[in-house]
Amino acid sequence: MNRYNTVEFQNTVLSGFWSERYNMIRDTTIWAVYNRFVGTGRFAAMKMDWKEGMPNRPHIFWDSDLAKWAESAAYLLRMQENHKLERVVEEFIDDIEAHQDANGYYNIYFTVVEPQARFTRRVDHELYCAGHLIEAAVAYYEATGKDRFLKLMEKYADHIERVFVIDGSASFKTCGHEEIELALYRLYRCTGIKRYLDLSRFFINARGTSKEDYYDFAGARYAQDHLPVREQTTAEGHSVRACYLYCAMADIAREDGDAELSRACDAIFNDITERKMYITGGIGSSAHGEAFMKAYDLPNLQAYAESCAAIGLIFFAHRMNLLAPNGKYGDIIEKILYNGFLSSISLDGKSFFYENPLELDPYLIGRDTSVKYGGTRMPITRRQEVFGCSCCPPNITRFISSAANYLYTTGEGILYINQYMASATSIKTDGWDASVSQQTSYPWDGDVIFNYKGQPVTLAFRIPSWCENYKITLDGKDAAYTLENGFALVKTQGDACVGLSFDMPVTFVEANPAVREDCGKCAVTRGPVVYCAEGVDNGGQLYDLKLDITSPVAVIRDEELGVMALEIGASRRRVFDALYRTVGDDSQNVNVKLIPYYAFANRSECEMMVWLRY
Repeated sequence: MNRYNTVEFQNTVLSGFWSERYNMIRDTTIWAVYNRFVGTGRFAAMKMDWKEGMPNRPHIFWDSDLAKWAESAAYLLRMQENHKLERVVEEFIDDIEAHQDANGYYNIYFTVVEPQARFTRRVDHELYCAGHLIEAAVAYYEATGKDRFLKLMEKYADHIERVFVIDGSASFKTCGHEEIELALYRLYRCTGIKRYLDLSRFFINARGTSKEDYYDFAGARYAQDHLPVREQTTAEGHSVRACYLYCAMADIAREDGDAELSRACDAIFNDITERKMYITGGIGSSAHGEAFMKAYDLPNLQAYAESCAAIGLIFFAHRMNLLAPNGKYGDIIEKILYNGFLSSISLDGKSFFYENPLELDPYLIGRDTSVKYGGTRMPITRRQEVFGCSCCPPNITRFISSAANYLYTTGEGILYINQYMASATSIKTDGWDASVSQQTSYPWDGDVIFNYKGQPVTLAFRIPSWCENYKITLDGKDAAYTLENGFALVKTQGDACVGLSFDMPVTFVEANPAVREDCGKCAVTRGPVVYCAEGVDNGGQLYDLKLDITSPVAVIRDEELGVMALEIGASRRRVFDALYRTVGDDSQNVNVKLIPYYAFANRSECEMMVWLRY
């Protein structure tokens, strides 16, 4: 099938907003994460010399942390030579080669801690780790042309096929944490070896067909095992695992032209984005199992919204767009990009959030004054350099390193412009020989100058769902265009300059009444950016603020944060001493400063709120 294809990131040089973030990853973050992984013993564990009683006992998912770091490095190397970075990855591969079993098996934990327990516990991430190693191997081969790592992982994939399909000797059929499914499909696309495609299908088709082991606190829905995949219509369970499965389902649906699997993906995507997603694009609202909750159950103060889940939803939306291009997929990717994903990394690129709540109140931490251990769970208020479960930092680095992957799709003589980023791109695949560039200050304003050089083509520009008024010109004149599936289609006779102007007013957004926590409140957006209030700008007790949505809004530059901020009129009650009193009218007028949500928690510890009374 594969009617639509991605213009891959290595063909694009970013500038502006996303270039700043890419450079931060390349120059700072990749090494910050590396140093933390060295300091916590992750890289040393690859020597396979740990013994009981030694520090830094290897964990079941350390392989995946390291693999995602190596994949990030590969993406950076694909764009630019870096001998120091390449040398570290080569040493990483040396260690794998030195300690991989003759049969192809490789896993740090199950080699040095519990070698007798290989493929006996479904929940212990073996196939998940294998999947990330495979993805790293493919990325490194595509970046350097060196196939040593790729061959090692082909050998591992062959072993997995023997254990799970040929011999059936494993104690389970499907992985507790999905990832191997999409990795095998990627391995097939790289090597052309059909057995890897068949193995991916095997794991997908087996899910939900037999009783498998779960954690003590969870059931079948937690691992998306409640139904065979083609019968699933709602997003359930652990949100990262779920999105990785849905990615693989979409991959196979695209490869096979599987309409039934495609319909399941479509239903699940709509369930996530229409009933279970925060306005920031965050998903997985429960800390219990990092999971989806019931429809419209979206708490703010205790929102989990794991960083990896936001990335997983981008991966899923991207694959859905390859099945059948639709502006709604780019809308969701954009929402996550500038909000629930970007909030996961500090502005200096050195620290991270594992979870991304929509409200913070440091005063409530330790609210259970008589409880020594446990108590009410509250999100952390400051980003950290590393976590015990440190899946998010290398996931963030591998994503930003390849962020240009989400710009363009080609197919059937159409170039789809999915995202707006200042950039220059060369397209020389699938019969194309063209170059395109975008000049824009997006997301701070909605003007884009799009230059195309190449054969006659239809250009399909995503019209953002937040934009009600826009203008499109072609070579300086009003363009003729048609609207289709969220895109404005502009036909060209060859070289063309298209001007896009998206009105970007400040908008006050309310949630569905079924979202109980947001009733009587609004969120403030401008273009793709969701805003929040912080105590450092507005004093304490943000929950007592009441926005005046009829007042003029000033758009101002915050030089400290390097963002466009907003100032809006509001009111708040004057402070009084009594615990309760008769309702009165002694409010005072104030100005509220709002900053982009992604920039919160980069200054002093303080309150933060996205949803404010009005």
